[in-house]
Amino acid sequence: MRVAQRQIEAFVRNAIEEDLGRGDLFARIGESRPIQAKILAKSDGVFAGREYIEAVEALYDITLEWRIEDGETFRAGDRLLELRGESRDLLSLERSILDFALHASGIATLTARYVEKLAPYDCALLDTRKTRPGLRAFEKYAVRCGGGQNHRMGLDDCLMLKDTHLRAIEDLEAFMKEVRHKIPFTAKVEIECEDLGMVERAMSLGADIVMCDNMPLEEMRKAVEFRNEHYPHILMEASGNVTLETIEAIAATGIDAISSGSVIHQAVWPDLSMRVEG
Repeated sequence: MRVAQRQIEAFVRNAIEEDLGRGDLFARIGESRPIQAKILAKSDGVFAGREYIEAVEALYDITLEWRIEDGETFRAGDRLLELRGESRDLLSLERSILDFALHASGIATLTARYVEKLAPYDCALLDTRKTRPGLRAFEKYAVRCGGGQNHRMGLDDCLMLKDTHLRAIEDLEAFMKEVRHKIPFTAKVEIECEDLGMVERAMSLGADIVMCDNMPLEEMRKAVEFRNEHYPHILMEASGNVTLETIEAIAATGIDAISSGSVIHQAVWPDLSMRVEG
């Protein structure tokens, strides 16, 4: 699940500074003393956020004792983490630690539900670039914890020609010839298609990946059959109207991957809480 450590630390610092502002007012009053606390699950789910919470331990004088790994399931009543440190530190960090776990675990939990639907099929679940600004690496990490795979991290790691791009290209054949000389040798080209005719054209022009966007299931099956017969090396992705109710029917067409932004933007936080034990 690893994310670059410096990226994690910068993210964690910013999140905590946002919450602390000019300083926790509680810390101005009374004396700090050693305490221990625990994070308890009050609902079921799939855990994520450990990498980010461990960065808190590296940056602040607290000690963590884990009872769960990223990607593992938890049940209501489970003790997920024990924390020790000065009351002034732990109580100031409480909300940030919980927010990391809640946000990431919500995404991992929903992702795992989608992945479970795909178990009978040779089909990957992908996320999208529909992420909250500034949270892409964090949210896509949570998708991986739930068993999904990442699609593009940004515009620089794969050239995707969506319908908006295609309307701006006068000669797609000439454009595709130029592409191979302008983008990195290892970068792939994906073309979004809305019907079988466009699928056939995209494949003939040298697309590495073809996306069937909001395509009827029967037409998608025909597109997969065409690929299997003529261009078996090309990957096929489906997108649009992907829900827990529709995903199995889409996978049954023989598609290689299904992308859905809903695993991130429709995720609901589980119920986790921190309790001080003294």
